[in-house]
Amino acid sequence: MKGTEVLMAGFGGQGMLLAGKILAHAAMSRGLEVSWLPSYGPEMRGGTANVTVCISEHPIGSPLITNPRALLVMNLPSLEKFAPKVRPGGVIVNNTSLVNKTSERDDCTEVLVPARQLAAGAGTDRAANFVMLGAYVGATDVVPAEAIEAEIAQEFSGRKAKFIPANVAAFQSGLELGRKAAVTA
Repeated sequence: MKGTEVLMAGFGGQGMLLAGKILAHAAMSRGLEVSWLPSYGPEMRGGTANVTVCISEHPIGSPLITNPRALLVMNLPSLEKFAPKVRPGGVIVNNTSLVNKTSERDDCTEVLVPARQLAAGAGTDRAANFVMLGAYVGATDVVPAEAIEAEIAQEFSGRKAKFIPANVAAFQSGLELGRKAAVTA
């Protein structure tokens, strides 16, 4: 596996920091080197929030990435701000439930994901973040799907265990969509 960097962005409360944490833990469970760097405004809900996750077989020199290999965007401001920064040949996973346009990048693979609708179909419209993560994992195979599913189960263990089936189902619906757009990233 070559190293990769993914930027996940949206409004606070959309779960992108959690999705990044799940991805980082899944990569660590596979013995990979990982950095997880969140960034958010003073507002917890409704403000901007993003996280950069770097994954590599080798030590990571810096978690600061200006041109990521992949981008997951939950909202239009994030698409407009970060899509131009994705490296040519990269992957952009775009939440079409809230974003009414594409990145217009012909040098990247863009996976269009109706995240909210797929999450609702999986049993919870609050799991759009896991649909997006599934689409990214399906398109790039950055980590095995079962590693993500195990981390979702770990995150929601104990008194939140009732949320595991719907969150895993949401991830799997995104995974299926992403596999249809599979790339070598």
